[in-house]
Amino acid sequence: MKVLFYLTIINLLVSVPTLFGEPLQYKGSPNLPGNGKHVVLVSGDEEYRSEEAAVQLGRILAKHHGFNCTVLFAINPETGEIDPVCTTNIPDLQVLKTADVLVVNLRFRNLPDDQMQYFDDYFRTGKPALGMRTSTHAFRIPKDRKFARYSFDYHDNTGNWEQGFGRKILGETWINHHGHHGQEATRGIIVSEKRTHPIVRGCDDIFGLTDVYRVRLPLSGDSMPLVLGQVLAGMKPTDPPVAGSKNKPMMPIAWTKTYNIDDDNGKTGKVFTTTMGSSQDLESEGFRRLLVNAVYWLAGLETIIQEMPEHANVGIVGNYETLPMGFGKHKKGMKPENFVQD
Repeated sequence: MKVLFYLTIINLLVSVPTLFGEPLQYKGSPNLPGNGKHVVLVSGDEEYRSEEAAVQLGRILAKHHGFNCTVLFAINPETGEIDPVCTTNIPDLQVLKTADVLVVNLRFRNLPDDQMQYFDDYFRTGKPALGMRTSTHAFRIPKDRKFARYSFDYHDNTGNWEQGFGRKILGETWINHHGHHGQEATRGIIVSEKRTHPIVRGCDDIFGLTDVYRVRLPLSGDSMPLVLGQVLAGMKPTDPPVAGSKNKPMMPIAWTKTYNIDDDNGKTGKVFTTTMGSSQDLESEGFRRLLVNAVYWLAGLETIIQEMPEHANVGIVGNYETLPMGFGKHKKGMKPENFVQD
């Protein structure tokens, strides 16, 4: 009986690794197009519930499309709890060594050098990235630190990393709100000449409660807008466009871009950026499909998008009761193992 008891305990330890400090992982369903590709989703923002959005997107990619997904969180080192207010710790970033696609949903992180090194190594390889919402200002790192160039407000005399990770890699840094935050929602309008682009295929109805961010036109580098943000007069999908100059012109809210952090000596990678991305935005089927299509495109599987039904499955997986936007409104006492799902 004792042997059977110990074997049972060992089996439990093997089957639920996240209970003992391992990162949260969703194994991709077999025989689906994304099978064999590893997507790492890194969350950490105080306002837009990226910890919820990353989990749901990871579940969708794994269950409906076969991608193996790892979800990382801002963790309070004293409690082991998910704590987006803790800006200085995201454990397990070493999983980026095996990532095929990185999804970033961060805001003003000041991570230690050893954690930032994994980001820097990843981008030096030219691997693809998807940036969401506040990732235009993902990092705020002091000037005397090794990876200060990633900071949203970085400046030096060379201009190579002017305004940091956001401008250099994603295409824009933090400028300002364009729509009225919390009062003017966003309707996504596909750029007419880009309607055949695989990323926007089947994205008929893109809506988000997050407001449109202001960006500078043109965006940096070879950024190519795919979706424009129509500022609405309220917070419902049926609300009309707001009157006045806010929609003349409309700001891009989703675009593609390439980057090369070593300039002539490095490898060039491709990027998809959207300034939408709260957990509530993922309640929009059109927005979820935009993100899933973007992951396929970034993973080099863009031809698969054309072979799938126009409205491929992006259904919500499991329980998804989102919390509202706002500082300090994240669910307290949660750990990565609370999001384990069969």
